[in-house]
Amino acid sequence: MFDVAFRHQQALDPSALTTIPTTIHAIEKAIEDCRHAGLDANSDPAIVLLARHLASICATRPDDTVLRGTCTDRIAALRRFPPLLALAVRGVAYDAVAKERFHIDGRKALRRLAAALDLSAKDYDLHSLPSEVSMAGEIVLHTRAIHLELTIGRLREGRELLYRRAGTTRDPAGPRNHYAPMREVIAPDRLAARIRRDLDLATLPALPVLLSA
Repeated sequence: MFDVAFRHQQALDPSALTTIPTTIHAIEKAIEDCRHAGLDANSDPAIVLLARHLASICATRPDDTVLRGTCTDRIAALRRFPPLLALAVRGVAYDAVAKERFHIDGRKALRRLAAALDLSAKDYDLHSLPSEVSMAGEIVLHTRAIHLELTIGRLREGRELLYRRAGTTRDPAGPRNHYAPMREVIAPDRLAARIRRDLDLATLPALPVLLSA
């Protein structure tokens, strides 16, 4: 059995633990020590004392009614200003967590846009292209009729969504690219109407479903 005295010393004198994060970190380390020593963390006296110290720190914060109201307000604010908008502003370069969040939320946003375009899941191919660590990469939704590409970064600020017709075109230069800002991406019904108009989707012939590779 391997045990250390440090967590007990912290529990007896937690005066250095003055914030919620530092106290939680101390509790996490104490739980880890118990696991290494083969002890039950639920009954370890040091962990119980540290948890009570955390409760004493929290006791100086506003009461539950105020905190619940603040949580409700923040949920409403996040719905008005979802993470994709924040990520489009701050970027994700070299931030693996933010980059993962962009690809998760971006795929969801493109699925909602596909639904607004009356596309079912079998009608399109959706995939992420992570790119190098210094870049956000792209999220691509493709059918035989249209191509959507979502990315963020300084070069595409305010033009985060690229959309164009796919396949053949009469223009020798190829299909024309159109762009939309992230704030429109999170309003899929309105953006879908714009995409239909810009790409003249009413004139597209019936095409077979694209099969994912």
